[in-house]
Amino acid sequence: MSLKNNNKTDATTEEKIVEAARKLFTEKGFDAVKTRDIADEAGINLALLNYYFRSKKKLFEIITKENFGHFILIISEIVNDKKTSIRQKIEILVANYIDMFSINPDMPLFVLSHAKHYAQEMKIREKFMDSYFLKQVQKAIISEEIKPIDPTNLLFNIMGLTIFPFAGRHIFQNKNGITKEQFTALMQDRKKMIPIWIEAMLKAKS
Repeated sequence: MSLKNNNKTDATTEEKIVEAARKLFTEKGFDAVKTRDIADEAGINLALLNYYFRSKKKLFEIITKENFGHFILIISEIVNDKKTSIRQKIEILVANYIDMFSINPDMPLFVLSHAKHYAQEMKIREKFMDSYFLKQVQKAIISEEIKPIDPTNLLFNIMGLTIFPFAGRHIFQNKNGITKEQFTALMQDRKKMIPIWIEAMLKAKS
């Protein structure tokens, strides 16, 4: 086998391991997952996993940073787009997060569980506070298009309305609760409703 093919095989094996680790860590957390569980999920033997990744902790750090990376990338790209309005930014932000969390519904709770360390390291709030979106909001407040609001509260409102249903879905998705199909339909409805609710908050009289 050529060196090129070996490199391709190595990359494929690493991707399988990382994907398996992402699935298990995001669903169960660090303590509940063993390296053998990851190896089994990836369809490889434990020795091969240890060859590529020396410790479970290293794999967990990779997955955590990846999850936060996806989380932040959506914010950074949308809030700094100079071609979209405040309303459009909120619509796109909400739709992108709901789409991402619908594919990986355990990610919000995972991110929130590790937010204390990684949110500070990756400067999520700073990225928002330095964004073009914030400038648009400040301009809209000055022109009295929207009522005065602390930007952090605005971010809390958007993220809370979008993230909490996924983080708390197990409260409602139980034996006698809503089905996965019903939950999915509700989240699709929220794509339309959340921007309307946020706009109402911004224009509501004190």
